[in-house]
Amino acid sequence: MRNTRHLSDLIARHAPGDGTHCTALPRLRFIRSGKPTLPMPAIYTPSLCLVAQGEKEAQLATRRFRYDPANFLVAAVDLPVIGAVTRASAEEPYLCLVLDLDRTALAELITAHADAVRDSAPLDLGLMLGQSTQDMLDAACRLVTLLDNEADVAALAPLIERELMWRLLRGPAGPMLRRMAAADTRLGRIDQAIAWLRDHFAEPVSVEQLAERAGMSASAFHEHFRAVTGLSPLRYRAQIRLQEARRLMLTEGLEAANAGFEVGYNSPSQFSREYGQVFGLPPARDVTRLREAGTPAAA
Repeated sequence: MRNTRHLSDLIARHAPGDGTHCTALPRLRFIRSGKPTLPMPAIYTPSLCLVAQGEKEAQLATRRFRYDPANFLVAAVDLPVIGAVTRASAEEPYLCLVLDLDRTALAELITAHADAVRDSAPLDLGLMLGQSTQDMLDAACRLVTLLDNEADVAALAPLIERELMWRLLRGPAGPMLRRMAAADTRLGRIDQAIAWLRDHFAEPVSVEQLAERAGMSASAFHEHFRAVTGLSPLRYRAQIRLQEARRLMLTEGLEAANAGFEVGYNSPSQFSREYGQVFGLPPARDVTRLREAGTPAAA
């Protein structure tokens, strides 16, 4: 598509090297990679990922999502995924626009245009693919172009961000995002429990306590939590713990046992066993592999 090439040129200009590049817009950033990458854990926050060039795969539990210039990825809640750039080269690097979704703006759009935004689908995973359209790509190009003029950014960026969210609301992702914007829906209550887990992952907690926080029965909470995240509540917490332990070992040089203790594990053997199940290698060997590959810690 014509706009895909234009968007890739714009992103490449603002992201001259590999890595994540923040912009003058707090919710907008770019990701570039000149080569395929190892599978790395990351937390996908509520956001739109619009690829201009290359391809990436995100794995959530047992499901895999491949997104490229033809297909965007959108997340409605914080989700622990394993992500890898699968198609990229120095000549044609992976280039991606990431726009964090503004829950308040989404709620305003839904309230103002209730008749045009329907919610008819059952509760499902909080991560999905959709087909990139010319309208979306055109809006994305106009948003990136604003970065060249500070006055335009302040005046026009909120309007174009709302336009992109409107395009999402009017498409297959609409029902999921409508539930995300409403705190009193089941997805909204699951989101509240997820936020607590992310802030308190090292603390002991039971499913019953999490369900009470969400205002749901334990059985209903467990069912809906798994539907949204693909994981049980305690398995979700384990993923968060293990990702943080990996970061502590890579960036702060902690030994495996100390990193496990810092994130809430009292048993080094349990920590090592669960780490290997998620990352494929025991902690020390995994960190050595990542350092030799020059791979940075996950965000």
